[in-house]
Amino acid sequence: MKIDEAVRNLALEFCEKAGLKSGQTVIVGCSTSEIGGHRIGSFSNAEIGAIVFNGLFDVFSKHGVHLAAQCCEHLNRAIIVEREISKGFSIVNVVPIPGAGGAFAAAAYRGFGDPVALETFSADAGIDIGGTLIGMHLKRVAVPLRLDVKLVGEAIVIAARTRPPLIGGGRAKYDEGLM
Repeated sequence: MKIDEAVRNLALEFCEKAGLKSGQTVIVGCSTSEIGGHRIGSFSNAEIGAIVFNGLFDVFSKHGVHLAAQCCEHLNRAIIVEREISKGFSIVNVVPIPGAGGAFAAAAYRGFGDPVALETFSADAGIDIGGTLIGMHLKRVAVPLRLDVKLVGEAIVIAARTRPPLIGGGRAKYDEGLM
């Protein structure tokens, strides 16, 4: 399957299975090296980064969902978002590029209307394309999502949504709508 087709199918399936509501945010970590069949961090590819960003951004925007792009470890996994969703988080001064931030984050920085970089973030759900380790940027209780789209190019896809923590033990009653 072509990369753009895989990304579109991934985004559509993710929106359906994650049960996201308009206004929520998805953190995406993406190794263009892994997509291209190389070891993570060894073969950053701006063209692949743009294809992945454009496909995800298009689908998520149509669902009213915000996209947050995770940079690579060379920028301490900073997050690139539209300024409008940055409130409450610390903005840092960095512009990602392929090789320092990653091709996907660089594409997000160029593709957003008013991008900012954040030191940390707490997303409602996430997609990890190629083993980029997005967990530090998810809300506290992550629930794995089993997706049919398991690869983008050669990169393994892992996804999760979050839910509020359950408290109260055996006698507590829970809102199934929040599960």
